[in-house]
Amino acid sequence: MKIKELRELGPDELERKKGEIQEQIFKLRFQNELGQLENFAKMNTLRKDIARIETILCELRTKASA
Repeated sequence: MKIKELRELGPDELERKKGEIQEQIFKLRFQNELGQLENFAKMNTLRKDIARIETILCELRTKASA
């Protein structure tokens, strides 16, 4: 996802999205262990999406505490 799209979401939606992405990563790891994973780059993009979400959540928490 793009950062612009993520910034439009609220904190609860971001947490839900993060959980969905983590489930996808789990499934991809399982496929990788079975030798069925075709797109290795997908895991990297999902990890980066989680990092983006974490960054936005951190920014929202800092704004809320200030």
